Amino acid sequence: MPKYFPIQTKVQIKASSSGMVALYWRSRGVIADFVVPQDKFSRLRVRFDNTYIVRVLDEMPLSTEEESPTEGLVREHFAYRVEGARFWNTQSETFKFTHKDAQHYRFVTGNTCLDVIASAAPVIEAVAVDAKPGLFSE
Repeated sequence: MPKYFPIQTKVQIKASSSGMVALYWRSRGVIADFVVPQDKFSRLRVRFDNTYIVRVLDEMPLSTEEESPTEGLVREHFAYRVEGARFWNTQSETFKFTHKDAQHYRFVTGNTCLDVIASAAPVIEAVAVDAKPGLFSE
């Protein structure tokens, strides 16, 4: 059974009204920008500096992928650290052994879900709609 651990963000968004509007690939990391429904001038930016695996999918396949019940899901919440999800469980034992620091993060919106397996927690911040993604720390 998957366990969801909500990640608190400074900007609260109604997940079902949001969506991913950009995904930037960088060496060893990704940046994803999400709609802030109540603020047309801002985006919620999620940045990972050391990413191993990324998956983007529609919410519908995600909702049918997991076995019920799930633990820790919060209505309309956007960001989670997840344990025991099928996405994590299908990764090879070799991967899990060689990347013991890896954790699974999931971002849920009304139309797009982002799964990231990374060695560090994401940096989540509000940015201007036209803000360009910065460089990753090395």
